[in-house]
Amino acid sequence: MIATATAAACRRLLLHTVVLASAALSVSCSVPGTATPASAPTVTVDSGDAWDPGLSIVLPDSLAAEFTQLQARLPGQVGMALMPVGGGRMTIFGDWTTGIAWSTIKVPLAIAALRHEQNQSIFEMVRAAITVSDNDAAEALWESLGDAPEARAAVEQVLDEAGRLPSGKLVHTDIDETAFGGTEWSLADQVRFASRLPCLPQTEVVRSMMGQITPDQAWGLGLLDGTEFKGGWGPDDDTGIYTVRQFGLVPVGSGRLAVAIAAQADSGTFADTTALLDHLALLLSRHLPNLTGGVCPG
Repeated sequence: MIATATAAACRRLLLHTVVLASAALSVSCSVPGTATPASAPTVTVDSGDAWDPGLSIVLPDSLAAEFTQLQARLPGQVGMALMPVGGGRMTIFGDWTTGIAWSTIKVPLAIAALRHEQNQSIFEMVRAAITVSDNDAAEALWESLGDAPEARAAVEQVLDEAGRLPSGKLVHTDIDETAFGGTEWSLADQVRFASRLPCLPQTEVVRSMMGQITPDQAWGLGLLDGTEFKGGWGPDDDTGIYTVRQFGLVPVGSGRLAVAIAAQADSGTFADTTALLDHLALLLSRHLPNLTGGVCPG
């Protein structure tokens, strides 16, 4: 479960000027977080939600083993989910499984806004919301969709397109219309969304912007060449502990791999938590030659 965040805190989706954290990690006393705890490092494979059940990650044993070893050394909770574009199996690692979306929700929001209305003003707001994670621009995009229920429905429509399973069942993410950045978004649902993103209509502009993220926010997945990604972070209202998360599309061979990662450092600080994401991204980079990407069906 996640701690409740107030509307004001959730509107403060991201900090915009940061110093890239050092890869060296410091250990401090543990503080309660908002992750789902696990007694030991975990690897979970979910094979029930593929568009194309025959398309799955070729997962080297060395990746699972190295993740388990790394997780045991990291001062905090981490999670990583992998899924080929176009379907296939979802593989989830770690003890962080769900939490507040923060500014990662700006991706479906921007898509919804561009579908609703396309003009230079909307385009510039999308650019600001995605590339530098401007909160005022995101707020304006939300308001461009109508009143709160209308905006919520428009963003949920984008999420629903990526959440429908072959059985017809809908994996539904409910947008918090009072503070859209406070929406809970699990790693599983987020990596599923990422795996469908290139296959959804009218997403090209937003994906292009995800490839132009400001260097100030190029930690984690931003360390991997050619990756289209979006990050989000913020502190819990009650504890002040930062959650930092990202999702994106990583080029792998002739296809792409959807990745969602998240972390909470024991220290609770933003800098220590981004350093955890750097470790996950560097771990992934060492195994990319042995991973299978995918393409959209048809």
